[in-house]
Amino acid sequence: MHMKDILDKLMRAGKQEEIASPKLSPDELIRRQIGALYGLLTNLWGPERLVLKAGKLDALSLMKSESVEDQVLALQRLVLEDPTIDQAPSRTQIPKILDQLEDEVADLVARRTVEDKIEKKIQQRMQERNDDYYREIKQQVIREDSGPENTSTLKKLEHLEQLEQKKLARTVMDVLRPSCLDEVVGQTRAIRALLAKIASPFPQHIILYGPPGVGKTTVARLVLEEAKRLRHTPFEASAPFVEVDGATLRWDPREVTNPLLGSVHDPIYQGARRDMAETGVPEPKLGLVTEAHGGVLFIDEVGELDMMLQNKLLKVLEDKRVSFDSSYYDENDPNVPKYVKKLFAEGAPADFVLIGATTRDPSEINPALRSRCAEVFFEPLTQPDIMIIVEQAGARLGATLEDGVSDLIADYTTEGRKAIGVLADAFGLALYNLGGQERPEGEPMRLTRAHVMEVIQTSRLAPNVYRKASATAEVGRIFGLGVLGYMGSVLEIEAVAFPAREQGKGSPRINDTAGSMTKDSLFNAAAVVRRATGQDLNNWDVHVNIVGGGKIDGPSAGVAIYLSMISAIQGRPIRQDVALTGEVSIRGTVKAIGGVYEKIYGARQAGMARVVLPEENRKDVPQEVHGIEVCFASTIEEAMELVFAGEEGQAEKPAS
Repeated sequence: MHMKDILDKLMRAGKQEEIASPKLSPDELIRRQIGALYGLLTNLWGPERLVLKAGKLDALSLMKSESVEDQVLALQRLVLEDPTIDQAPSRTQIPKILDQLEDEVADLVARRTVEDKIEKKIQQRMQERNDDYYREIKQQVIREDSGPENTSTLKKLEHLEQLEQKKLARTVMDVLRPSCLDEVVGQTRAIRALLAKIASPFPQHIILYGPPGVGKTTVARLVLEEAKRLRHTPFEASAPFVEVDGATLRWDPREVTNPLLGSVHDPIYQGARRDMAETGVPEPKLGLVTEAHGGVLFIDEVGELDMMLQNKLLKVLEDKRVSFDSSYYDENDPNVPKYVKKLFAEGAPADFVLIGATTRDPSEINPALRSRCAEVFFEPLTQPDIMIIVEQAGARLGATLEDGVSDLIADYTTEGRKAIGVLADAFGLALYNLGGQERPEGEPMRLTRAHVMEVIQTSRLAPNVYRKASATAEVGRIFGLGVLGYMGSVLEIEAVAFPAREQGKGSPRINDTAGSMTKDSLFNAAAVVRRATGQDLNNWDVHVNIVGGGKIDGPSAGVAIYLSMISAIQGRPIRQDVALTGEVSIRGTVKAIGGVYEKIYGARQAGMARVVLPEENRKDVPQEVHGIEVCFASTIEEAMELVFAGEEGQAEKPAS
């Protein structure tokens, strides 16, 4: 017989006995209690589970038995879940045991009721949570489909798109900037030097010196393009050219931000990306040095870069890597992405060639930076260079230039960028003067000197050189040479001499604005003048004037000052197409000076036919100097022969 049938039989037996006789005997009452307990257990666990439990507790055979004692023993094992109970109770013990089992079953029913109630609440809560989660996912999907847009944001987007449709023409520098090295004017030596250092299997870091507007940035970019085409260089075709201005490059010493080297955005203070901030992961941000990896990092005005930042940059140049650190980083955090772990563990690559450009003097640049870089000097542009640049720019603009336009612009600027700007302004002025009329098709725009002069006047430009060379010799007037930055210029020096009122009590005098070293040199003038002329300077009152009040705080104008004094004392005329420089010792020798090339440039700009330099500076002069005669003197007497004019206004002795 199946166990379920047995249970049904037990419960039916109890009910039938109850119906047949309202007054039950003790044995019948016991059977009724047993049937009721089995019924409760069946309702509590279910027939299948009850049978399974009975099988595990070895109570199936007892439940099938007709003996009340065996049935009670089976109930004991089922309710108490103890298969070790093997002693069937006696008739006298059964009522007491049934009462105990009723209490246990009541506890089971009560516990099951509570569990059902809790389970119902749990199911209700879970359903509520599922509904909330479903609504959240639904809203997220809707947001993703529609985006964070609203009427206001869409209107602003439309406005931006309208702005994008408006395009002005490229700037004049974009149109006229050289596209290859052959188009660069006046920098042949600098280009060769830069190519030798960059287009090499072992490219060097470089600092470019020179005045503004001579093409340092353009040449650096074009040199990299040339190096890419050569097989023996390490630069690939995709090598980047990253350009930044050191004067505008700002950083935080606390390393909160460092656009040059890179920094770490911590999740709390700097705001890492949302997905990282939510998990507390710091996010490294790569800098320009990594962006320039495998190429060139060009820092314009590198001398303006913060000194501490320069020192950090030097460390990167040596290591060729950038390291990152953060107190929020935990290498064992499972939320850290692999690329973040790699950056913190190994750093970011930064193997690049540094090219820095500056208009400062080399002495003003960080010595540690200079020691790690080769140095290339860009030459100031001459008047012929500016004229070529202007003529090339005119051709690219499709304009014809009146005779003298390029000469006029060259008189007012030494910067190629400024010269192009003046020409572009004159081009615009010529178009404006047409009054809205279209010029005939195919006819080039004609730019005249009047157009250029109007631009010069409205821009308040001043001529580069006020003092020009002259073919007429003069007494007591001479041209010295000075240097300001990378530009040389002529210094007009004049002297007058009068016999002293009292013999031997004359005195020399020079501008109060002259430098202290120049004033001190006058005390040595007596020995030099007496050696050169045989006359005692104390018999003369000599006044030396630096025209324009220029401050000459150095000895390089010594030769010019002494020769102007000698000319004034002897009445000997000095050629006005000669400029000279050099320091004079008390023994009359001409000593070496600095800034040789710049001074040659200044003399050439002023239209001088000859420049006189110390013999000791012969090695500093380029092999090819065009447009001016370069002479050398080792003594004051040799300088006199090169400067003083003869009876017909020519030099007394040809230059050696």
